[in-house]
Formats: sequence, C-alpha cells, structure tokens
Amino acid sequence: MYSKSIVASALFAGAAYAAPASQGVYASEASSEYGSQVPAYTGANAPYKSDSASVDLSKLATSFGTNSAVKAIHTTAPNGTESGAAAPLRSSMVTGSTTHGPYSGVPTTVGAVTTTTLGLTVSTLPLNPTATYYNTNGKLQNPEPAPYTPAGGLGTNGSLPRYMVESDFDYESITLGLYQEWIELDCFNNGLATFSEEDFIAAGLTAEDRELIRYMAQQEEGHATLLTNMLGETAPPQCTYNYPYTTVREFVDFNQKLTRYGESGVWGFINHLDSREVGQLLAQSIATEARQQMAFRQMSGLFPMNQYFETGVPQSWAWTLLAPYISSCPENTTRLAWQNFPALHIVNQPNINRWSANDTGAYEVTGNRTSDPSISTIPEEDSCINLNVTGYGCGPAIARNRSEPLSFPGKMVNFTWDAPGLAVGPNNSYITAVNPVAGEPQYVAWAAQLNLTYTPLIKTSNNSGYTYQPAAMNYQGGEGIVNGTMFVALTDTDMFLTPFNLSMINPHVVALGLYQAG
Repeated sequence: MYSKSIVASALFAGAAYAAPASQGVYASEASSEYGSQVPAYTGANAPYKSDSASVDLSKLATSFGTNSAVKAIHTTAPNGTESGAAAPLRSSMVTGSTTHGPYSGVPTTVGAVTTTTLGLTVSTLPLNPTATYYNTNGKLQNPEPAPYTPAGGLGTNGSLPRYMVESDFDYESITLGLYQEWIELDCFNNGLATFSEEDFIAAGLTAEDRELIRYMAQQEEGHATLLTNMLGETAPPQCTYNYPYTTVREFVDFNQKLTRYGESGVWGFINHLDSREVGQLLAQSIATEARQQMAFRQMSGLFPMNQYFETGVPQSWAWTLLAPYISSCPENTTRLAWQNFPALHIVNQPNINRWSANDTGAYEVTGNRTSDPSISTIPEEDSCINLNVTGYGCGPAIARNRSEPLSFPGKMVNFTWDAPGLAVGPNNSYITAVNPVAGEPQYVAWAAQLNLTYTPLIKTSNNSGYTYQPAAMNYQGGEGIVNGTMFVALTDTDMFLTPFNLSMINPHVVALGLYQAG
C-alpha cells in the first residue's frame, strides 16, 4: 500500500555530495561464477544443468532456404461481407506525410468539458460496509453456482457482455486512452519516416529494430480501432502533433516516456470503470503497451524493468503529460473533461546519454515540456551511447546495469514550476489549472509502484525549490521505490492514499512532472 513517509530534510544535511548507492539496490546483482549469483542459495546442483557450454563455430549453418516439407493447405482469411470477416481498422496504414509542428492559431473554444459541479473535492469515506469477506480456513465459504465455479465475481452470472462505455467516467477515460493511442500510432511512424536507415544504425538500431517499431505502430491501429468501437460515433480522430526530438536517440527516449504515462494512466482508472467488459478488452490492450515501454527502454540503453510493480496514476496526470505534444485536432473533435496541471520541471533531470548522470547540467532536455527527452548531442567523451564498457555503456541492449545509477537516495533534486493559466494541448484550447482548495506547495509526492512517498519541499523562490530523493522501499529488504520513469508532484498536503484512491490527491496538486530515476 502507499506508505506516507515524510523524510525530514535534516536527515540529508550531509547528503548533497553523497556517493551513489549501489546499483544492486535498483536492479539485479549477479556474478559470473555459476552457483553464486544468488546469495544464500544452496544446493543448486541439479541434473538438468549442462556443462557443455562451448559452441563449434565451424558447424554453423551457411546456406538457407526450404529444406523440409510441412503438410499444409491453401487458405485465406474471410474478407469484406464474407462470413467470419474481421471488422475494418479505423485507420489504414500510413501512405503519405502528416503535418507536424506547433499550433499558431486562435482556439475557438477554451477549457475542459464540464457540467454542473457538486463540489470542489470528493469526500473521504470509511471502508465499504460490504467489504467484509475474509477466509480463515482456506475452504469455500458459499455454495458454488456451478461445478468448479467459486461464488462471487462481477460479470459471472451468464449475462451477455456489452462492450461499450457505461458512464461519463467510462467515456472520458476511454476517450483519453484513444488520444494516447493516436499519438503513439503517429509518433512511431514519424520516427521511421523522419530518420534514415543510417541514422538508426548510428544509434545502434538495426533493420530488425526498425521493423519492431513499425509493428508497434500497427499494434496502435488495432488499439485505436478497439477504443473507437467502444466509444461510438463521437470517438475523436487522429490529430497533429509537435514532437520534441531531433535524433533517433531522442526519439526512442521520448517514446519510453510517452508509453510510460500511457500505460500508467490506464492502470490508474481501469478498475474504476463501470463497464467490466470495456475493462477486460482495455487490459488486453495495455498489456501490449507495457511491452512497448520495455522495448523502448531497451533501445534507450536503460534497464528494461527495474521495479516490482508498475504505477497507476489518475487520468488528469496522464492528460497533463500528453496534452503539450498535441498541436491541433480537426474541428468538432470530442474534448476531454480532465484537468491540466501546471508543469513541474526537474532542473537536474538525469541525462540517460551520459556515462555519469551525476555530471548532468541544468535543463539537459530538448525543450521545456515535462516529458521531453534527454539531449543526446553531448560531447563524445561524456556520452555512453557508443561506449563499449560494461557498467558504463548505454547503447541498445537487452539489459544495461549501470555501475553509476541515474539517481540515488539522498540526491538533491531541483525544481521549477509553472504558474497556472497557461494554454496547452490541442489548438492551445486547454488551460492549466489548480483546484481552489490547494494552498502553497509544501511537499514533493513521489508516486511509484504501490507507494506515495512524501519529502519536504524547500522553496527558494515563488516557483523554484528542491528536495532530496527518498530512500523508501516497497518491502523491508527489497528494492527501492523510486526507480524507472516515474511521477512527481508538488502538493500542499501529505495525505495518506493508496493505489485505488490516488486521484483523491488531485485537488492538492500544484504542479506535475516526470522523473527519470532509473
């Protein structure tokens, strides 16, 4: 559950120049000697272990082609009006260029979609009175409705599923998801269209890597079609976008961030949907998104999955991070009801392209949007991209375990943040806002994995300050909470919240950002 841990600044009085924590805190720790890779693990000898590790390179295949016959028949998939034909994709494969760049016009409408508002916050209530089940003997407590079918569950009474949104909450959540799918579809294709084969090779990515990106774009066609069908005729179309990258390296870094909040935004609302059927299909979609995020981390030379649990965040968090990259949308495009928080900028955001992230200067990102990638065009002697040294290289790989981590507990993290009232999003038609109940920011909320951990914010001006990265853990003896591509917010309170009710923090959020902790 979300631990409310307040870390007093006095504890870190001498930590500003502390050495980085051991990378073992953040990722797997292994030695090269067989049998000693897991401390305290004994009796590992087993008959299934082969001692023949050598390979005779003289016997590798040298000619290729059909060398065996497999029984088969000629078959084609049903098409058009034929029985069993699949439904059409909403968007066909890209066949021409699309428009990109910042929006310079005047919006015809401003602000999030809204209606009558019943209050400024949602009241905190006690436990649900029906949440009383507890199994003390490991046996079934109620009669089974059918053989091998324990009592309980939702949507298990035999009713015919209806795969459509069932409430305003569902509609706005899935519409947000569709905005996310559209930008991913365009962005993946944009990188392939913008950069040459030579550009990708220079970044350590081969033709097979490009094919993976191309296929991920095709996956987004399926996702966009699915969400469109669950929304109906008012589902928004694809928009035009304004991307923050100029190199392949920045392209893949941006996408590991884009897919991070795309995935986390869904985990935050999926179990609150009124339509369980929609949630089922959405889960099968977002599981693919999680794989995309991991692949882009690998292409970026980052450890692919450096946490026990993935983070779920509220819809307004995902929309805040996504909206600045949408330039414009067609007239009458369905608008969203979610809040756009002011941007929180991490001044010393770790640069993933440096072999020593501790040498990162101020604002080493490509722009002033909170999810902008790290600048890749740094001096070669500082870069890890083409460095073939274990623990320091950061070229594309299945896994990279840095000897010097991107961040560490006790690190001073410097912030600046925007005031509310700025135009963002499609056609500059949304306005960043803070709830009237929010006071001055006092805490930094670190939303990661199953936890919401707070540290004090030390203000240095009206819109700048710093804190120290917490050393909290998910479980005693486990790995650190703060890791990966994660979420940070400035708040006026340190209220205790858990993953299922994290959106209760929204009225108290003053600014929101994304932190590249690992």
